[in-house]
Amino acid sequence: MSQALPLWSAVRVRRLPPVLAVVAVVALLALPVAPDGGGGAHPADAVSALVVLYCVLRLVRDRRRPLSRTAAVVLGLPVSGLAVAAMGAVSPGAGLTGLGRYLQVFVLVPAAVLLLIRGRDDARLLAWSMVGLAAWQGAVGVHQYVTGTGASYQGEQIRAVGTFGPQDVMGMATVVSLGLVCAVGLALGRHPGRSTPSTPSSAPSMPSAPSTPTTPSTPTTPSTSSTPCTPSTPCTPSVRQRALAAGCALALLLPLALSFSRGAWIATAVTCAAQLLLAGVRRALTVGAAAVAAGVVLVGGFGVGTAMLQERVGSIARVTASPDQSVTDRYAMWAAAAGMWRERPLTGVGLKGFPEHRDAHASLALSSGSETEGAGAGYRRQPLLSPHNMYLLVLAEQGLIGLVALAGSWLALLVLGLRGLRAVRRSGRPAPDCALIACGLLVWQLTDFAYADIGGPSTVLTAVCFGLAAWWALGSESGTGSGHGADFGSGHGTDSGPGHGADSGPGHGPGTEEVPAR
Repeated sequence: MSQALPLWSAVRVRRLPPVLAVVAVVALLALPVAPDGGGGAHPADAVSALVVLYCVLRLVRDRRRPLSRTAAVVLGLPVSGLAVAAMGAVSPGAGLTGLGRYLQVFVLVPAAVLLLIRGRDDARLLAWSMVGLAAWQGAVGVHQYVTGTGASYQGEQIRAVGTFGPQDVMGMATVVSLGLVCAVGLALGRHPGRSTPSTPSSAPSMPSAPSTPTTPSTPTTPSTSSTPCTPSTPCTPSVRQRALAAGCALALLLPLALSFSRGAWIATAVTCAAQLLLAGVRRALTVGAAAVAAGVVLVGGFGVGTAMLQERVGSIARVTASPDQSVTDRYAMWAAAAGMWRERPLTGVGLKGFPEHRDAHASLALSSGSETEGAGAGYRRQPLLSPHNMYLLVLAEQGLIGLVALAGSWLALLVLGLRGLRAVRRSGRPAPDCALIACGLLVWQLTDFAYADIGGPSTVLTAVCFGLAAWWALGSESGTGSGHGADFGSGHGTDSGPGHGADSGPGHGPGTEEVPAR
């Protein structure tokens, strides 16, 4: 009996979903960052490297092909531009450091996430973990605003930054925005209940009446895939889960507003509007009208919103007419990045080369740095080391070769993801929640890249988002139970089984040890 218990525990541990390794990376972002930290590696970055190693060991053990040809090309496309830019770096150390960071964020971790997600339940678990992280960081941020212990903003320590500290004011805004996008996708999308593969002996779910004759010309064929959602047999979404997700989305609006991050506001608004349109035009119009009415009542009727918050919102429309110093610095760094590209249009100035060449191309309007204070940290002047625009950063450091390779990979993921969602909608089925989450996260990242770039502890969450988007766009071809077929039984696989067969079929997936008993 004493030997049976460890054996049973080992079996239970072995059946745990592999995506829990990715969830651990997300959970580690809840840890506080040391005040006045020097910007070193976060524990989540170290664990993300272990996740990649864990995924490699699983592939070797299961003796399965890691990625399909399409997935390998799309995810591996940035490597060529990165290699060229690394060779042109100002020093070998800078080239290797930059190469490792880009590979982590845009190649290795996304590929590991793609391979570790085994079905729609894993994708939802990962999405809910991001919602939970956003709720925690948002709660800390609201407390900072209420108690006056946040980062400094216009002379008052009221800016919500969560556990990331004043040196990474975009960290909490990014986490809360991505959690809100996941919550909106979970609230808007539809998903069927847990499906069970049918067998020839259990194909007729409802016995026919003895007196009802059957037509011999329409024989019944057994189904080997999960039960699809059709107009005659609609999906049975979890109303409780959708209501909880909608409540989380509404609750996350407050900490997002208190982050005072205009770029995060714009990216979230664009993404939520896109998710509403992808879920259905009628629903988009209904929710949009309700949101406008609620905003008019709250702001106009009850005067919700502080003067600082209203001024910050109004400054979005004045970024060209009367920009503040932060906007002026951003414009100057954008011009500097464009100047670096014009100097070396094909290969750029090399990875990690923007700080070295900034002063030679920046105008006199650029300040010496940004002032940070509060949230447990002392006064510090941070140097401006990036243009706060991912596209211009890639263009300056990697040139046209790097931009075409990296942006081409992102565009391919977006096109393939939207094509899969369109195929589901054209078949008469409602938009699945996993598709709205994956496409929404990708849209948010590509929009936010116009106002920000990679850097800080929250960057590892960017890698997770690209991995989730890759799962929806490429998972069915890599045998990971993508949402194209796994969610609604369109022929690519079942709930947690391999991509091109049934639960225990050959396919490209692993053996049956991880397929839960039906």
